[in-house]
Amino acid sequence: MLLIVCIYARRVIKGGNIPYKPKKPCAYPGCPALTHERYCEAHQKVVDKQYNQFQRDKGSQAFYESAAWRRLRRIKLQANPLCEVCLKEKATTADHIIPMKQGGAALDIANLQGLCAACHGRKSIQEGSRFGKR
Repeated sequence: MLLIVCIYARRVIKGGNIPYKPKKPCAYPGCPALTHERYCEAHQKVVDKQYNQFQRDKGSQAFYESAAWRRLRRIKLQANPLCEVCLKEKATTADHIIPMKQGGAALDIANLQGLCAACHGRKSIQEGSRFGKR
């Protein structure tokens, strides 16, 4: 049997699998929790709430709280339970392929894709929609 010793993560992996990156501290000030993401689960909720409250425009907020959007989102995620980019993780976000601000249809299922959190974050950063490049 093949054994891989990973000095960086300080563990032995049986079967030759590549080890995960080691966890890092949560980026929230003063939080010592270790995570694979930027924030631990508790602080990710806080950061998302702050973003929705202070940075997201009110028109978008009203749209994403509407019954029509929630129904379409549920239908899309039930039809495509895996992320449509990586095909590995569970899809948790129904994302507009062409953003509404760029003329994409808001309630057209053909303009939606199911994405996991990592792929959605990567796409949002590339579009410039998450960190102020609106």
